[in-house]
Amino acid sequence: MRIAVPRWIIVGLAGLFAAYAIVLGIYAIDIPRTPYPAIAGMALFAIVVFMTLFPFGPPRMPLWMAAFALSSVAAITLLVSSAIDPHGPKGFGYSTWYVGGVGIILTIVCTRGRPPWAWAGVIFLAIHTASWAGPIALVNLGVVGSASWVLVAYVIRRTLMGAARDARRFTIAERETTDWQAAQEAHVTERQFRLGQTSSMAVRMLETIELRHGNLTANERAESLNTEGAIRDEIRGRKLLNDAVRDEVMDARRRGTTITLLDEGGLDDLSEADLDRILGELAAAIRGTDADRVIARTVPEGTAVAVTVVGLYKPDEHALALGQDSLDDDVALWLEIPRVAT
Repeated sequence: MRIAVPRWIIVGLAGLFAAYAIVLGIYAIDIPRTPYPAIAGMALFAIVVFMTLFPFGPPRMPLWMAAFALSSVAAITLLVSSAIDPHGPKGFGYSTWYVGGVGIILTIVCTRGRPPWAWAGVIFLAIHTASWAGPIALVNLGVVGSASWVLVAYVIRRTLMGAARDARRFTIAERETTDWQAAQEAHVTERQFRLGQTSSMAVRMLETIELRHGNLTANERAESLNTEGAIRDEIRGRKLLNDAVRDEVMDARRRGTTITLLDEGGLDDLSEADLDRILGELAAAIRGTDADRVIARTVPEGTAVAVTVVGLYKPDEHALALGQDSLDDDVALWLEIPRVAT
């Protein structure tokens, strides 16, 4: 479950605090010696707040914007304080609204991922205030409060970042655990299916061997070897098998052909229609060949060919007697079954 606060609420609260600082500045506009620096400071303050909050950009503030915000903080501080007499008879009142305004800007800068720039602004504000109105003004004018806002923003941001990292780590661990569990369940299901299929294929022949105490006829021995080959096909040629292919392979083995089916991947992304078409062509190729040995192998993904079928036969004694000096197998069948029907 994810609990999140809409961004417009946070932006709205920051805008309200900024508007409140401007209202305080307008309320105390008669305290400075001249109102123009305060008016210019309020205008610059509004521009900086607007730029740092709007439009909705990336969460991390761009570097140029952080530099602009820090320079604006210095300009607002120097501009507004230049028209205020720290020892005047009117006192400060709300004329030092800029301290809270600067704190708002620096809090936004820290929240948007630029804490060093925010702390640089806090240090500048503290040094200027202490040299301008004395160290006690750090508390009276709210510099400590502005620094506290930045500190709270920094702590909250670090906490949220740590929580986000932990959440990502837990999500990855959960995904890996789910994948591992699914793989284990798939292995168990596949193993049970293969064991059941092997048992159904071999039980009759095993019963015959037990009844005969191993004394099988030549035909029964040949059929046992054919059954062993069928079981091997179920293990090594999984995607290359359907009922038609199984029947043709068994018929070819009974004719004396050696069949090898190798599923090395590459057919998992095919649709049922394409897979049925490919297996139909494979069954037809095995049915129509008189090769001594047939090898069917899948092709990895990324090529136009799905399955290659090679049929080989050995030269007979008559061919060798007529002068054929090569003892290599001759190609009797070469077929490339396309991945997509043409």
